[in-house]
Amino acid sequence: MSSNRIRVRFAPSPTGHLHLGGARTALFNWLFARNLNGTFILRIEDTDRTRSTQEANRTILEGLEWLGLYWDEGPFFQTDRLDEYRKFADELLKKGKAYRCFCTPEELDKKRKMAEARKEAPRYDGTCRKLSENDIRDLEASGKPSVIRFMLPPVGDTQVDDLVRGKVTFRNELLDDFVIMKSDGFPTYNFAAVVDDSLMEISHVIRGDDHLSNTPRQILLYQALGFNPPAFAHIPMILGPDKSRLSKRHGATSVTAYRDMGYLPEAMVNYLARLGWGHGDQEVFSREELIEKFSLDSVNKSPAIFNQEKLDWLNGHYVRQALPERLVDLSMPYLAKAFPEVEKLEKTREGASYILRALSCLQDRIRLLPEVAELTSYFFTDKFDYDEKARKKHFKGKETADILSKLRERLLGLKKFNKDGLENVFKGLAAELNVKLGAVIHPTRLALTGRGVSPGIYDVIDILGKEETLKRIDRALAALTAGR
Repeated sequence: MSSNRIRVRFAPSPTGHLHLGGARTALFNWLFARNLNGTFILRIEDTDRTRSTQEANRTILEGLEWLGLYWDEGPFFQTDRLDEYRKFADELLKKGKAYRCFCTPEELDKKRKMAEARKEAPRYDGTCRKLSENDIRDLEASGKPSVIRFMLPPVGDTQVDDLVRGKVTFRNELLDDFVIMKSDGFPTYNFAAVVDDSLMEISHVIRGDDHLSNTPRQILLYQALGFNPPAFAHIPMILGPDKSRLSKRHGATSVTAYRDMGYLPEAMVNYLARLGWGHGDQEVFSREELIEKFSLDSVNKSPAIFNQEKLDWLNGHYVRQALPERLVDLSMPYLAKAFPEVEKLEKTREGASYILRALSCLQDRIRLLPEVAELTSYFFTDKFDYDEKARKKHFKGKETADILSKLRERLLGLKKFNKDGLENVFKGLAAELNVKLGAVIHPTRLALTGRGVSPGIYDVIDILGKEETLKRIDRALAALTAGR
């Protein structure tokens, strides 16, 4: 098949958010198309009138756009294509490959229970296959509702040559005459998908392996309609750490929820790509690398296990790689919520520079964006308590007060208030007092940040500036004098 005929689709049902499994399916289709210079189509399968919502439509599109999985054609909505499904259903009726079924839901439920009592798989018994044309006319004239069922071959096998799972054979006698058009005139999933994939000239159907059981029915529909089936590739399920199907009990499952939790789209794309696909031992991939290296040959058959820690690690990697200006944009919602005055600060050139420097100072420690406010809090407020463990260790009464007092004098007189000048002051004071450098650094860090751990003390002081640094040292001296 030539590359210019590669046409794939992502066809979500708008009955809920775009979950991780659906997002990965979209990504694999998108990567496959981009790798082979093909076409990626978005089709919204919204024929479930009781469950489909406009809100779900919106969040699906929003999630795809956030991930950067932009489509080449669409979005197409199945509810706009009802005439096509009716036309092909009528064609199957005329060819004798489908029939009208007037069995009521109550009758079908009774048949199902009888099959279960016989310990048989619940299958439609073909009652309405036997109806004559006169019977059908009379039932229609009476106004009794009907569905259209596809007439399956009663014997034989249907083989699926799956590009991931290999050859899978299904016995036709274990299937049944399934419904293709419901009584309300809407198509069922299997029928609408076959009609759309045929008319849209889809070359490859890449989807979750929970759809594998639908494939023999769809292949038989392709054959009955005179269409060539596409190639099929069923990718493995995503399971939770406990090996059960991924669900809300394992944490957030929708893409937009992860966005709102502070994950970066490139981290999510990288992580989703590695769920069931790999390229050697490589873990970190740029989008360009994913496009270049992706192939269905490297998709695993076994289920993928969701690992929150690995996602967090990847997110930290991409946060560290982000340009400082982008990090500021990403962090501002969290900073503004914790420190409302930051919004005013950002509007001045000096304030914007301060925010950028503060975030850059801690960029290598951020894994998730909501952590930003807590990690950088001492840059935006001096209203903090001293960490109790660090206070007991580093605030040693008069000894510490003497060190901080002498440090204050030297910082006050420092003309070039930069990192080089600060380093000279600290080292000079330690030598003069005949103490280790840490004896000066640790109490100063606690005085300025309230913590026992921070970025380099010279960076912290350089960002805070002389006035704020001296003010915080004064506060610490007051606390030491009061014995706190």
